[in-house]
Amino acid sequence: MEKHISGTTGLFTLLGTPVGHSGSPAMYNFSFKKQGLDYAYMAFDVKKEQMPQAIDALKLFKVRGSNVTMPCKSVASTLVDDLSPAAKIIGAINVIVNNDGKLTGHITDGIGFVRNLKENGVDIKGKNIVVIGAGGAATAIQVQVALDGAKSIAIFNQDDEFFENAKETKSKLKDETPNVKVDVYPLSDKGLLKEKIENADILVNATIVGMKPLDVQSLVDKSMLRSDLIVADTVYNPLKTKLIEDAEEVGAKAIPGKGMLLWQGAEAYKLFTGKEMPTDEYQAYEKEQAKI
Repeated sequence: MEKHISGTTGLFTLLGTPVGHSGSPAMYNFSFKKQGLDYAYMAFDVKKEQMPQAIDALKLFKVRGSNVTMPCKSVASTLVDDLSPAAKIIGAINVIVNNDGKLTGHITDGIGFVRNLKENGVDIKGKNIVVIGAGGAATAIQVQVALDGAKSIAIFNQDDEFFENAKETKSKLKDETPNVKVDVYPLSDKGLLKEKIENADILVNATIVGMKPLDVQSLVDKSMLRSDLIVADTVYNPLKTKLIEDAEEVGAKAIPGKGMLLWQGAEAYKLFTGKEMPTDEYQAYEKEQAKI
């Protein structure tokens, strides 16, 4: 039976920009329907400077919960009423739960990223990791891999507002995970980037480069990649970014961001509904849709 929206349907949203490419509406709406939940999920294109109004709208329209995507994750954390312990450390959120008008921010990006690697046979414990990016998702990944036992983390970012964020992350991790070596470098230093990648086990792109309209770009020259390197992206549309394609061409283990979307989404779904997301059924559904 086809699901219909009624006067009692609960609304969940995605806030950020761009969001037209997002796979979240399909994933959550499939899951709601599968479990017989009277909910609907919609994406709204919202810029950083519009987030205060968007947060007010969540309360006004009694939206049950929301995901937050780039580039709004950090600013959103300053606008909600409370933060989860992890979100307080990271200073960014990707999930908002509305409890009778009180908005609590959570972060599931790091959990989803590590789970995606695990599903692809990669354990981050004891690994040297290079992460490009210092925004909300990047910071969540840096914190989570440190908590899960990475050996070292080299953070590269352009000299912008997020560079200072990377330095703050380094300081926080020094207190939280003193055995993990964390350093911050300017992305403009390509020689240093090449050197760190040469000594890394895992390379992560945690920026929007690779996503439309930047889908023909990569922040890492293919000459820096090698066959025994694990290359992971957080961009999931297109499925294979230029970085992922370059990694495959040199024989590296390449892990697209689609799995991260699934597993961070599963954590968010549990926060939204209190239920386990039907991940197996959704993955089977995706495969069937891909054949059409």
